[in-house]
Amino acid sequence: MASASEQFAKNLSFGTFGKAKELQKRLLFTMMILIIYRLGTFIPVPGVDMAAYSQVFQSGSSGGGDGGGMMTRLNMFSGGAVERMAIFALNVMPYITASIIMTLMKGSLPSLQALEKEGAQGTKQINQYTRYLTVFLAAFQAFGIARLLEAQGFVLNPGLFFQATAVISLVGGTMFLMWMGEQITARGVGNGVSLIILAGIVAELPKAIFQTFNLNAEGSLPGILMIGVLAMSLGLTVLIVFVERAQRRLLVQYPKRQTAGGKMSGGENSFLPLKLNAAGVIPPIFASSLLILPATAGGFFVETGPGWVRTMLNLIGYGQPLYLILYTLMIIFFCFFYVPYVFKPEDTADNLRQHGGFLPGIRPGARTSEYLSYVLNRLTFIGAIYVAIVCVLPEWLISQNGNIPPSVAMLIGGMSLLIVVSVTLDLVAQIQSHLVAHQYEGLIKKSRMGRRRGNRGNRGNR
Repeated sequence: MASASEQFAKNLSFGTFGKAKELQKRLLFTMMILIIYRLGTFIPVPGVDMAAYSQVFQSGSSGGGDGGGMMTRLNMFSGGAVERMAIFALNVMPYITASIIMTLMKGSLPSLQALEKEGAQGTKQINQYTRYLTVFLAAFQAFGIARLLEAQGFVLNPGLFFQATAVISLVGGTMFLMWMGEQITARGVGNGVSLIILAGIVAELPKAIFQTFNLNAEGSLPGILMIGVLAMSLGLTVLIVFVERAQRRLLVQYPKRQTAGGKMSGGENSFLPLKLNAAGVIPPIFASSLLILPATAGGFFVETGPGWVRTMLNLIGYGQPLYLILYTLMIIFFCFFYVPYVFKPEDTADNLRQHGGFLPGIRPGARTSEYLSYVLNRLTFIGAIYVAIVCVLPEWLISQNGNIPPSVAMLIGGMSLLIVVSVTLDLVAQIQSHLVAHQYEGLIKKSRMGRRRGNRGNRGNR
Protein backbone atom coordinates (compact mmCIF):
# COMPACT_ATOMS: atom_id res chain seq x y z
CA MET A 1 0.00 0.00 0.00
CA ALA A 2 1.37 3.41 -0.97
CA SER A 3 2.13 5.87 1.79
CA ALA A 4 0.44 9.23 2.12
CA SER A 5 3.48 11.04 0.72
CA GLU A 6 3.60 8.72 -2.33
CA GLN A 7 -0.13 9.24 -2.98
CA PHE A 8 0.36 12.96 -2.59
CA ALA A 9 3.32 12.93 -5.02
CA LYS A 10 1.17 11.24 -7.69
CA ASN A 11 -1.09 14.29 -7.74
CA LEU A 12 1.76 16.60 -8.79
CA SER A 13 1.44 18.29 -12.17
CA PHE A 14 3.14 20.85 -14.37
CA GLY A 15 0.91 23.47 -12.80
CA THR A 16 2.50 22.69 -9.45
CA PHE A 17 5.94 23.06 -11.00
CA GLY A 18 4.96 26.42 -12.49
CA LYS A 19 4.06 27.71 -9.04
CA ALA A 20 7.23 26.43 -7.33
CA LYS A 21 9.37 29.53 -7.87
CA GLU A 22 12.06 28.43 -5.40
CA LEU A 23 12.54 25.15 -7.27
CA GLN A 24 12.73 26.98 -10.59
CA LYS A 25 15.48 29.23 -9.21
CA ARG A 26 17.42 26.21 -7.96
CA LEU A 27 17.13 24.46 -11.33
CA LEU A 28 18.23 27.56 -13.23
CA PHE A 29 21.20 27.95 -10.89
CA THR A 30 22.17 24.31 -11.43
CA MET A 31 21.91 24.66 -15.22
CA MET A 32 24.01 27.84 -15.14
CA ILE A 33 26.78 26.09 -13.18
CA LEU A 34 26.77 23.11 -15.56
CA ILE A 35 26.95 25.43 -18.59
CA ILE A 36 29.98 27.14 -17.06
CA TYR A 37 31.51 23.71 -16.54
CA ARG A 38 30.96 22.79 -20.18
CA LEU A 39 32.54 26.04 -21.36
CA GLY A 40 35.57 25.34 -19.17
CA THR A 41 36.17 22.00 -20.91
CA PHE A 42 37.04 23.95 -24.09
CA ILE A 43 39.68 26.24 -22.49
CA PRO A 44 43.08 24.60 -23.13
CA VAL A 45 46.07 24.74 -20.83
CA PRO A 46 48.42 27.51 -22.08
CA GLY A 47 51.56 26.43 -23.89
CA VAL A 48 50.34 23.07 -25.23
CA ASP A 49 50.71 22.23 -28.93
CA MET A 50 47.10 21.23 -29.42
CA ALA A 51 47.53 20.09 -33.04
CA ALA A 52 50.17 17.48 -32.16
CA TYR A 53 48.45 16.47 -28.91
CA SER A 54 45.03 15.96 -30.51
CA GLN A 55 46.49 13.87 -33.31
CA VAL A 56 48.34 11.53 -30.94
CA PHE A 57 45.39 11.34 -28.53
CA GLN A 58 42.96 10.35 -31.28
CA SER A 59 45.29 7.68 -32.63
CA GLY A 60 45.98 6.31 -29.14
CA SER A 61 42.39 6.28 -27.88
CA SER A 62 40.89 4.86 -31.06
CA GLY A 63 43.37 2.07 -31.37
CA GLY A 64 42.15 0.11 -28.35
CA GLY A 65 44.56 -1.27 -25.83
CA ASP A 66 44.97 -0.50 -22.19
CA GLY A 67 46.23 2.97 -22.49
CA GLY A 68 43.59 3.93 -24.99
CA GLY A 69 40.81 2.48 -22.89
CA MET A 70 41.94 4.30 -19.76
CA MET A 71 42.38 7.59 -21.60
CA THR A 72 38.90 7.19 -23.07
CA ARG A 73 37.46 6.64 -19.57
CA LEU A 74 39.28 9.72 -18.22
CA ASN A 75 38.07 11.72 -21.19
CA MET A 76 34.50 10.49 -20.61
CA PHE A 77 34.47 11.54 -16.95
CA SER A 78 35.91 14.96 -17.79
CA GLY A 79 33.43 15.68 -20.60
CA GLY A 80 36.13 15.71 -23.29
CA ALA A 81 38.52 17.93 -21.31
CA VAL A 82 41.36 15.38 -21.51
CA GLU A 83 41.01 15.18 -25.29
CA ARG A 84 41.35 18.97 -25.45
CA MET A 85 43.82 19.19 -22.51
CA ALA A 86 41.57 21.78 -20.93
CA ILE A 87 41.87 23.36 -17.51
CA PHE A 88 39.23 20.90 -16.25
CA ALA A 89 41.22 17.83 -17.42
CA LEU A 90 41.67 16.56 -13.84
CA ASN A 91 37.95 16.98 -13.21
CA VAL A 92 36.89 16.22 -9.61
CA MET A 93 38.95 13.02 -9.32
CA PRO A 94 41.52 14.57 -6.92
CA TYR A 95 38.64 15.70 -4.70
CA ILE A 96 37.11 12.21 -4.75
CA THR A 97 40.48 10.64 -3.91
CA ALA A 98 40.95 13.13 -1.06
CA SER A 99 37.48 12.28 0.24
CA ILE A 100 38.38 8.58 0.22
CA ILE A 101 41.57 9.21 2.18
CA MET A 102 39.79 11.42 4.73
CA THR A 103 37.02 8.83 5.14
CA LEU A 104 39.61 6.12 5.83
CA MET A 105 41.48 8.39 8.24
CA LYS A 106 38.30 9.19 10.17
CA GLY A 107 38.03 5.52 11.06
CA SER A 108 41.59 5.34 12.43
CA LEU A 109 42.54 8.78 13.84
CA PRO A 110 40.95 9.70 17.21
CA SER A 111 41.39 13.42 16.51
CA LEU A 112 39.23 13.24 13.38
CA GLN A 113 36.68 11.10 15.19
CA ALA A 114 36.46 13.75 17.90
CA LEU A 115 35.97 16.44 15.24
CA GLU A 116 33.17 14.44 13.62
CA LYS A 117 31.36 14.20 16.96
CA GLU A 118 31.35 18.00 17.30
CA GLY A 119 28.56 18.24 14.75
CA ALA A 120 28.39 20.88 12.03
CA GLN A 121 31.51 22.74 13.17
CA GLY A 122 33.59 19.55 13.17
CA THR A 123 32.27 18.50 9.77
CA LYS A 124 33.19 21.93 8.42
CA GLN A 125 36.76 21.53 9.68
CA ILE A 126 37.06 18.03 8.16
CA ASN A 127 35.80 19.39 4.83
CA GLN A 128 38.51 22.05 5.02
CA TYR A 129 41.16 19.36 5.52
CA THR A 130 39.71 17.55 2.49
CA ARG A 131 40.16 20.70 0.40
CA TYR A 132 43.79 21.04 1.47
CA LEU A 133 44.43 17.42 0.54
CA THR A 134 42.68 17.98 -2.80
CA VAL A 135 45.09 20.84 -3.59
CA PHE A 136 48.09 18.62 -2.81
CA LEU A 137 46.85 15.69 -4.90
CA ALA A 138 45.81 17.92 -7.79
CA ALA A 139 49.22 19.67 -7.76
CA PHE A 140 51.00 16.30 -7.76
CA GLN A 141 48.95 15.00 -10.70
CA ALA A 142 49.18 18.30 -12.58
CA PHE A 143 52.98 18.36 -12.26
CA GLY A 144 53.12 14.80 -13.56
CA ILE A 145 50.94 15.74 -16.54
CA ALA A 146 53.15 18.77 -17.28
CA ARG A 147 56.32 16.66 -17.24
CA LEU A 148 54.62 14.02 -19.40
CA LEU A 149 53.53 16.61 -21.97
CA GLU A 150 57.10 17.90 -22.15
CA ALA A 151 58.50 14.39 -22.54
CA GLN A 152 56.08 13.62 -25.37
CA GLY A 153 56.94 16.86 -27.22
CA PHE A 154 53.50 18.46 -26.88
CA VAL A 155 54.77 21.72 -25.36
CA LEU A 156 55.68 24.80 -27.39
CA ASN A 157 58.19 26.21 -24.87
CA PRO A 158 59.21 23.58 -22.29
CA GLY A 159 60.62 24.70 -18.99
CA LEU A 160 59.82 25.83 -15.48
CA PHE A 161 57.42 28.54 -16.67
CA PHE A 162 55.24 26.04 -18.54
CA GLN A 163 55.26 23.62 -15.61
CA ALA A 164 54.13 26.37 -13.22
CA THR A 165 51.47 27.53 -15.69
CA ALA A 166 50.13 24.01 -16.20
CA VAL A 167 50.04 23.25 -12.47
CA ILE A 168 48.25 26.51 -11.66
CA SER A 169 45.76 26.01 -14.50
CA LEU A 170 44.91 22.39 -13.69
CA VAL A 171 44.81 22.84 -9.91
CA GLY A 172 42.73 26.00 -10.30
CA GLY A 173 40.34 24.13 -12.60
CA THR A 174 39.90 21.29 -10.10
CA MET A 175 39.32 23.65 -7.17
CA PHE A 176 36.85 25.68 -9.24
CA LEU A 177 34.95 22.50 -10.08
CA MET A 178 34.94 21.49 -6.43
CA TRP A 179 33.55 24.92 -5.49
CA MET A 180 30.89 24.70 -8.19
CA GLY A 181 29.87 21.27 -6.95
CA GLU A 182 29.47 22.62 -3.41
CA GLN A 183 27.39 25.52 -4.72
CA ILE A 184 25.07 23.15 -6.59
CA THR A 185 24.58 21.07 -3.45
CA ALA A 186 23.86 24.13 -1.32
CA ARG A 187 21.91 26.38 -3.70
CA GLY A 188 20.83 24.08 -6.53
CA VAL A 189 19.25 20.65 -6.88
CA GLY A 190 21.07 17.34 -6.43
CA ASN A 191 24.58 16.38 -5.42
CA GLY A 192 26.95 18.81 -7.11
CA VAL A 193 29.96 16.52 -7.61
CA SER A 194 27.77 13.71 -8.99
CA LEU A 195 26.01 16.11 -11.37
CA ILE A 196 29.36 17.36 -12.70
CA ILE A 197 30.44 13.79 -13.45
CA LEU A 198 27.01 13.11 -14.98
CA ALA A 199 27.30 16.19 -17.19
CA GLY A 200 30.65 15.00 -18.50
CA ILE A 201 29.35 11.53 -19.34
CA VAL A 202 26.14 12.80 -20.96
CA ALA A 203 28.14 15.27 -23.06
CA GLU A 204 30.26 12.43 -24.48
CA LEU A 205 27.46 9.91 -25.06
CA PRO A 206 26.14 11.46 -28.33
CA LYS A 207 29.68 11.37 -29.72
CA ALA A 208 30.02 7.69 -28.77
CA ILE A 209 26.67 6.85 -30.41
CA PHE A 210 27.65 8.70 -33.58
CA GLN A 211 31.01 6.91 -33.72
CA THR A 212 29.26 3.56 -33.24
CA PHE A 213 27.03 4.07 -36.27
CA ASN A 214 29.91 5.59 -38.24
CA LEU A 215 32.13 2.56 -37.60
CA ASN A 216 29.29 0.29 -38.66
CA ALA A 217 28.83 2.27 -41.88
CA GLU A 218 32.56 2.00 -42.61
CA GLY A 219 32.52 -1.74 -41.99
CA SER A 220 34.87 -1.59 -38.99
CA LEU A 221 32.14 -2.65 -36.60
CA PRO A 222 29.95 -5.62 -37.64
CA GLY A 223 26.21 -5.11 -37.50
CA ILE A 224 25.69 -8.04 -35.12
CA LEU A 225 28.26 -6.61 -32.72
CA MET A 226 26.65 -3.16 -32.89
CA ILE A 227 23.22 -4.64 -32.14
CA GLY A 228 24.76 -6.58 -29.25
CA VAL A 229 26.32 -3.40 -27.85
CA LEU A 230 23.03 -1.49 -28.03
CA ALA A 231 21.05 -4.42 -26.59
CA MET A 232 23.46 -4.82 -23.71
CA SER A 233 23.35 -1.09 -23.01
CA LEU A 234 19.54 -1.18 -22.91
CA GLY A 235 19.50 -4.30 -20.74
CA LEU A 236 21.94 -2.82 -18.22
CA THR A 237 19.87 0.36 -18.06
CA VAL A 238 16.70 -1.60 -17.26
CA LEU A 239 18.53 -3.65 -14.63
CA ILE A 240 20.00 -0.55 -12.99
CA VAL A 241 16.63 1.22 -12.85
CA PHE A 242 14.98 -1.86 -11.34
CA VAL A 243 17.63 -2.44 -8.66
CA GLU A 244 18.13 1.24 -7.77
CA ARG A 245 14.42 1.54 -7.02
CA ALA A 246 14.28 -1.76 -5.10
CA GLN A 247 13.71 -1.48 -1.35
CA ARG A 248 13.33 -3.73 1.65
CA ARG A 249 10.57 -2.20 3.76
CA LEU A 250 10.57 -3.01 7.46
CA LEU A 251 7.26 -2.60 9.26
CA VAL A 252 7.38 -0.07 12.12
CA GLN A 253 4.55 0.05 14.65
CA TYR A 254 3.67 2.83 17.09
CA PRO A 255 1.63 2.03 20.23
CA LYS A 256 -1.66 3.73 21.01
CA ARG A 257 -1.62 6.41 23.67
CA GLN A 258 -4.39 7.98 25.70
CA THR A 259 -4.33 11.77 25.79
CA ALA A 260 -5.52 14.02 28.62
CA GLY A 261 -9.01 14.26 27.13
CA GLY A 262 -9.44 10.51 27.09
CA LYS A 263 -8.91 10.22 23.33
CA MET A 264 -6.69 7.53 21.84
CA SER A 265 -3.88 8.65 19.55
CA GLY A 266 -1.11 6.83 17.74
CA GLY A 267 -1.25 3.21 16.74
CA GLU A 268 -0.24 3.91 13.16
CA ASN A 269 2.01 1.67 11.10
CA SER A 270 4.77 2.91 8.83
CA PHE A 271 7.66 1.45 6.89
CA LEU A 272 11.41 1.87 7.20
CA PRO A 273 12.77 1.64 3.62
CA LEU A 274 16.22 0.12 3.13
CA LYS A 275 17.67 0.43 -0.37
CA LEU A 276 19.21 -2.61 -2.00
CA ASN A 277 22.13 -0.45 -3.17
CA ALA A 278 22.44 2.11 -0.40
CA ALA A 279 25.98 3.10 -1.45
CA GLY A 280 24.85 4.24 -4.91
CA VAL A 281 27.60 5.16 -7.36
CA ILE A 282 30.22 5.95 -4.71
CA PRO A 283 31.99 2.52 -4.62
CA PRO A 284 32.79 2.28 -8.36
CA ILE A 285 33.84 5.95 -8.43
CA PHE A 286 36.12 5.38 -5.43
CA ALA A 287 37.58 2.23 -6.98
CA SER A 288 38.15 3.88 -10.36
CA SER A 289 39.77 6.97 -8.86
CA LEU A 290 42.27 4.80 -7.00
CA LEU A 291 43.02 2.60 -10.02
CA ILE A 292 43.24 5.39 -12.60
CA LEU A 293 46.65 6.68 -11.48
CA PRO A 294 48.68 3.43 -11.74
CA ALA A 295 46.74 2.27 -14.80
CA THR A 296 47.40 5.57 -16.56
CA ALA A 297 51.06 5.42 -15.58
CA GLY A 298 51.17 1.93 -17.05
CA GLY A 299 49.87 3.23 -20.36
CA PHE A 300 52.49 5.98 -20.52
CA PHE A 301 55.59 4.46 -18.91
CA VAL A 302 55.26 0.79 -19.77
CA GLU A 303 58.25 1.07 -22.14
CA THR A 304 60.50 2.91 -19.68
CA GLY A 305 61.72 2.40 -16.14
CA PRO A 306 63.03 -0.68 -14.29
CA GLY A 307 61.88 -4.12 -15.28
CA TRP A 308 59.91 -4.83 -12.10
CA VAL A 309 58.07 -1.50 -12.49
CA ARG A 310 57.06 -2.36 -16.03
CA THR A 311 55.93 -5.82 -14.93
CA MET A 312 53.73 -4.42 -12.15
CA LEU A 313 52.28 -1.73 -14.41
CA ASN A 314 51.50 -4.32 -17.05
CA LEU A 315 49.73 -6.54 -14.50
CA ILE A 316 47.45 -3.74 -13.29
CA GLY A 317 47.00 -2.19 -16.72
CA TYR A 318 43.50 -1.32 -17.90
CA GLY A 319 41.58 -4.48 -18.87
CA GLN A 320 44.17 -6.90 -17.45
CA PRO A 321 42.95 -9.78 -15.21
CA LEU A 322 44.61 -8.35 -12.09
CA TYR A 323 43.03 -4.96 -12.80
CA LEU A 324 39.58 -6.53 -13.08
CA ILE A 325 40.11 -8.53 -9.87
CA LEU A 326 41.26 -5.45 -7.95
CA TYR A 327 38.39 -3.43 -9.40
CA THR A 328 35.86 -6.04 -8.25
CA LEU A 329 37.31 -6.39 -4.75
CA MET A 330 37.55 -2.63 -4.25
CA ILE A 331 33.92 -2.12 -5.33
CA ILE A 332 32.74 -4.74 -2.83
CA PHE A 333 34.97 -3.28 -0.10
CA PHE A 334 33.76 0.27 -0.61
CA CYS A 335 30.13 -0.88 -0.64
CA PHE A 336 30.51 -2.34 2.85
CA PHE A 337 32.71 0.56 3.93
CA TYR A 338 30.45 3.38 2.75
CA VAL A 339 26.98 2.05 3.64
CA PRO A 340 27.42 2.60 7.43
CA TYR A 341 28.00 6.30 6.68
CA VAL A 342 24.73 6.45 4.72
CA PHE A 343 22.58 4.44 7.14
CA LYS A 344 23.54 4.10 10.81
CA PRO A 345 21.60 1.31 12.57
CA GLU A 346 22.41 2.64 16.05
CA ASP A 347 21.05 6.11 15.33
CA THR A 348 17.96 4.69 13.61
CA ALA A 349 17.24 2.39 16.56
CA ASP A 350 17.60 5.30 19.01
CA ASN A 351 15.26 7.48 16.94
CA LEU A 352 12.63 4.74 16.83
CA ARG A 353 12.87 4.22 20.59
CA GLN A 354 12.60 7.96 21.30
CA HIS A 355 9.45 8.25 19.19
CA GLY A 356 7.90 5.07 20.59
CA GLY A 357 8.29 3.04 17.41
CA PHE A 358 9.37 -0.59 17.30
CA LEU A 359 9.82 -3.45 14.86
CA PRO A 360 7.32 -6.30 15.44
CA GLY A 361 8.98 -9.07 17.45
CA ILE A 362 12.19 -7.05 18.05
CA ARG A 363 12.96 -5.31 21.33
CA PRO A 364 13.71 -1.56 21.07
CA GLY A 365 17.28 -0.44 21.56
CA ALA A 366 20.26 -2.74 21.10
CA ARG A 367 18.25 -5.64 19.66
CA THR A 368 16.72 -3.36 17.03
CA SER A 369 20.18 -2.07 16.11
CA GLU A 370 21.52 -5.61 15.76
CA TYR A 371 18.58 -6.64 13.60
CA LEU A 372 18.97 -3.58 11.36
CA SER A 373 22.69 -4.32 10.98
CA TYR A 374 21.87 -7.94 10.09
CA VAL A 375 19.36 -6.93 7.40
CA LEU A 376 21.63 -4.15 6.12
CA ASN A 377 24.62 -6.48 5.73
CA ARG A 378 22.56 -8.95 3.71
CA LEU A 379 21.23 -6.19 1.46
CA THR A 380 24.71 -4.69 1.10
CA PHE A 381 26.12 -8.04 0.03
CA ILE A 382 23.50 -8.37 -2.71
CA GLY A 383 23.99 -4.72 -3.71
CA ALA A 384 27.77 -5.08 -3.81
CA ILE A 385 27.57 -8.14 -6.07
CA TYR A 386 25.12 -6.28 -8.33
CA VAL A 387 27.36 -3.19 -8.60
CA ALA A 388 30.43 -5.36 -9.25
CA ILE A 389 28.67 -7.30 -12.01
CA VAL A 390 27.28 -4.17 -13.67
CA CYS A 391 30.66 -2.42 -13.64
CA VAL A 392 33.09 -5.28 -14.22
CA LEU A 393 31.21 -7.51 -16.68
CA PRO A 394 31.31 -4.94 -19.54
CA GLU A 395 34.99 -4.29 -18.79
CA TRP A 396 35.71 -8.02 -19.05
CA LEU A 397 33.79 -8.34 -22.32
CA ILE A 398 35.68 -5.37 -23.75
CA SER A 399 39.03 -6.89 -22.74
CA GLN A 400 38.07 -10.22 -24.33
CA ASN A 401 36.91 -8.66 -27.60
CA GLY A 402 39.52 -6.46 -29.19
CA ASN A 403 37.10 -5.42 -31.97
CA ILE A 404 35.20 -3.05 -29.66
CA PRO A 405 36.77 0.43 -29.81
CA PRO A 406 36.98 2.32 -26.50
CA SER A 407 34.58 5.00 -27.71
CA VAL A 408 31.96 2.36 -28.53
CA ALA A 409 32.64 0.60 -25.23
CA MET A 410 31.31 3.66 -23.45
CA LEU A 411 27.80 2.60 -24.44
CA ILE A 412 28.08 -0.65 -22.48
CA GLY A 413 30.32 0.73 -19.75
CA GLY A 414 28.42 -0.32 -16.65
CA MET A 415 29.92 2.41 -14.50
CA SER A 416 28.88 5.21 -16.86
CA LEU A 417 25.35 3.81 -17.13
CA LEU A 418 25.18 3.34 -13.35
CA ILE A 419 26.18 6.97 -12.78
CA VAL A 420 23.76 8.31 -15.38
CA VAL A 421 20.76 6.30 -14.14
CA SER A 422 21.47 6.66 -10.40
CA VAL A 423 22.18 10.38 -10.46
CA THR A 424 19.15 11.01 -12.70
CA LEU A 425 16.86 9.06 -10.35
CA ASP A 426 18.26 10.95 -7.36
CA LEU A 427 17.76 14.27 -9.16
CA VAL A 428 14.16 13.41 -10.03
CA ALA A 429 13.51 12.35 -6.42
CA GLN A 430 14.87 15.64 -5.09
CA ILE A 431 12.79 17.64 -7.55
CA GLN A 432 9.73 15.68 -6.48
CA SER A 433 10.50 16.31 -2.80
CA HIS A 434 10.76 20.06 -3.49
CA LEU A 435 7.38 19.97 -5.24
CA VAL A 436 5.79 18.02 -2.39
CA ALA A 437 7.20 20.51 0.13
CA HIS A 438 5.81 23.36 -1.97
CA GLN A 439 2.40 21.66 -2.02
CA TYR A 440 2.41 21.27 1.74
CA GLU A 441 3.40 24.90 2.21
CA GLY A 442 0.50 25.98 -0.02
CA LEU A 443 -1.96 23.85 1.97
CA ILE A 444 -0.67 25.28 5.26
CA LYS A 445 -1.05 28.85 4.00
CA LYS A 446 -4.61 28.15 2.81
CA SER A 447 -5.56 26.62 6.17
CA ARG A 448 -4.19 29.64 8.00
CA MET A 449 -6.07 32.02 5.74
CA GLY A 450 -9.25 30.01 6.31
CA ARG A 451 -8.82 30.26 10.04
CA ARG A 452 -8.28 33.99 9.89
CA ARG A 453 -11.41 34.45 7.78
CA GLY A 454 -13.36 32.27 10.20
CA ASN A 455 -12.18 34.30 13.15
CA ARG A 456 -13.17 37.53 11.40
CA GLY A 457 -16.64 36.11 10.67
CA ASN A 458 -17.12 35.13 14.30
CA ARG A 459 -16.14 38.60 15.42
CA GLY A 460 -18.69 40.14 12.99
CA ASN A 461 -21.47 37.91 14.33
CA ARG A 462 -20.67 39.05 17.80
